[in-house]
Amino acid sequence: MPSSWEKRKGAPTADSIEHLRRPQTIRERAQAIYDSTPGHFDVRLDRLPEVVEQVESVTRKNYPSGDVPIHGRFRHFGDRLQELEPKLSQLGREDQARTLIDLVVVSVLLDAGAGPDWRYQEAATGQTLSRSEGLAVASFRMFEAGLFSEGRAPEVTADGLRAIDDSALADAFQVSASNPLVGVDGRAKLMRDLGAALEAYPEYFGTPARPGNLIDHVEPNAVAILSAVLDGLSSIWPSRLTLDGVNLGDVWRHPAAGLVPFHKLSQWLTYSLVEPFAVAGTPVDGVDQLTGLAEYRNGGLFVDTGVLEPKHADVTRKAHTADSEIIVEWRALTIVLLDHVAEALGRPLAEVLEGGTWQAGRIAAREKRNDGSPPIQVLSDGTLF
Repeated sequence: MPSSWEKRKGAPTADSIEHLRRPQTIRERAQAIYDSTPGHFDVRLDRLPEVVEQVESVTRKNYPSGDVPIHGRFRHFGDRLQELEPKLSQLGREDQARTLIDLVVVSVLLDAGAGPDWRYQEAATGQTLSRSEGLAVASFRMFEAGLFSEGRAPEVTADGLRAIDDSALADAFQVSASNPLVGVDGRAKLMRDLGAALEAYPEYFGTPARPGNLIDHVEPNAVAILSAVLDGLSSIWPSRLTLDGVNLGDVWRHPAAGLVPFHKLSQWLTYSLVEPFAVAGTPVDGVDQLTGLAEYRNGGLFVDTGVLEPKHADVTRKAHTADSEIIVEWRALTIVLLDHVAEALGRPLAEVLEGGTWQAGRIAAREKRNDGSPPIQVLSDGTLF
C-alpha cells in the first residue's frame, strides 16, 4: 500500500523519505558501517557464541515451553490487561482491537529511557517499578483513568491528547525533585503533537481521530504498518534532520553510510501492534522484515560481553548526543549483530528480542554496574530510546 508521502512525491531515490523508511534500508546502512572500519569499536565475533548461549539460556528460563511471544509492549502490562476485560467484553472484536491499539500507541511513545533514578509506585499492587516496566505500568494506569481522553473513557482521542500539559503528565508519572524522569516535558509535548498528527492524517486515523482506527486503514502487513506509523507520526518528533520539509525522525548521519535510519520506537510500536491486529482477526504478515531494535539494552549486551570493544576511553567515559558518530555507530553495529544472533539461534528475530537479547542486556548491565545503567550514556530528550 503506497504511503501518503509516496502518493505525493512519487518514486523513491537513494535518500528519499520513502527509501529511508524501509527496513531493508536500515539493514543496508547498518551493514555499510559494519563493513567499514568502525572508528570507535572493534567487533570481536569470536565472543559472539558466548552471547548466543546467554540469550538462549535466558530465553529457556523465561519461556520454558519454548513458545516465545513477539517482542511487544503487552509483555510489560502482565496481568493488568485483565482489568480491561469488563470494557473489552462489551465490544466487538474490531473495537477491542481499537482499544488495545490506543493503549499500545501511547504507551510505546512514552517509553523512551526513564533514567536510573525514576521509580513508579503502583497503588493497586504496592509494587515499585522502574525503567521500561515502570513506564508501561504508569502509562497503563493513565490510560485506565482516561488521561488521554479527558477522563471520558480508557481510550485515546485527539482532543484528549492535545489537552495534556506538562504538570499533569509529571504528576501521573509521580515526578518530583527526588524522583526525576528524563525528558518529562518532551514526553508531554509528544502527546500533544500526537493529537495534532492524528487529526492531520484521517487516511490512517479516521474521523474522529484515534490511533485505534489504524485497523480500518492499513493492511495487516508489518512493513505497511511501519510505513503508516512513520508517515502519520513524522510530525511528532523533535526537529532533527529534515528532507523536503519532512522530519526524518530517528535518522542520523555517519561518514561510512550517509543517512542512517533506525526508527527504533516506530519499529517497536509496529511489533507491538501485531497482537491487537490479531484480536480483530487480521493476522499481520511480514514481521520478519523488521529489524532489531537499536537501543541501549540490546546494544549494551554486545558492549558488556566484549563483542563490541571500545577503541578509546571516551566511548564509555563521556555522555554522548544521539547524533554523535559513536552512538550512530553503536546502534548500527547492534542491528547487524542482532541478526547474527537470530541466525545462530534459528529463531525469528521478534522472538530473539523478546526471549532474549533485551533481557540478557539488562542482566549483563546489572552484573557490570550496581544501578544497571547501560555501558554507554546517551543524552536523551525523552523521545528516542
